[in-house]
Amino acid sequence: METPAPDPDMNEVIGRDDLLLVTLDTLRFDVAAELAAAGRLPNLARHLPGGRWEKRHAPGSFTYASHQAIFAGFLPTPATPGPHPRLFAARFEGSETTAGRTFVYDTPDFVSALAGRGYHTVCIGGVGFFNKRGPMGSVLPGLFEESHWDSDFSVASPTSFEAQIARAEEVIAALPAERRLFLFVNVSALHQPNWFHLPGATRAAGDSRETHAAALEYVDRHIDRLFAAAAGRRRCFAIVCSDHGTTYGDGGFTGHRLGHEAVWTVPYAQFFLERSE
Repeated sequence: METPAPDPDMNEVIGRDDLLLVTLDTLRFDVAAELAAAGRLPNLARHLPGGRWEKRHAPGSFTYASHQAIFAGFLPTPATPGPHPRLFAARFEGSETTAGRTFVYDTPDFVSALAGRGYHTVCIGGVGFFNKRGPMGSVLPGLFEESHWDSDFSVASPTSFEAQIARAEEVIAALPAERRLFLFVNVSALHQPNWFHLPGATRAAGDSRETHAAALEYVDRHIDRLFAAAAGRRRCFAIVCSDHGTTYGDGGFTGHRLGHEAVWTVPYAQFFLERSE
């Protein structure tokens, strides 16, 4: 197993670069790793360090819990014995994962901390926890200065990721060039239902590990457009990861919000996107 590259000094990154966080909602590590190894993710693999996903453990077993932890600075944890220094951390006494390269802040979450450092924070939601249709669906997007959700971004849309990218392009184009950007995109395409991403699959047959893989290939076909938009203004530090995995009959389990290896083990990658012209 290759040793991951050292984390960048986030105290240098913050204030200099734009930031992009993409959560590929429900993406399993095993499916992501298999597709990358088979050459079925050419656009993502071009950016993955060594062409491979890093194996990590999710901070929660479903979207709401995991994102609450992620925005508090608890990104998926490397699946090796720690402690593992974090990129972002609220200041609190006794933290064993705060190091010299950690961006430390005095707010409850790094979204508001970035806003305090002059970043325009933008959320482009996907799954229902971001739909702003009720109090619970408003909590996570409410952390951001600007948030977007549309039914075209939802799990029910076969073109959800394309619609999300189009909105991201509009948001970025409207932002003054001198303003730093933190863009968060919750990609719903991997989440059930995803049967419509696999040619020949039917609603009656339902979702499977194979349709989950096809959904990831769909995301890969379009993600370079998002990367180009995110890096169109200046260099951008990107984090692409899953918030949790999901099961498709594994050990008799289906879905997530449960304690199964396929749920707790997720793919993770971080890399810089150089400015695109």
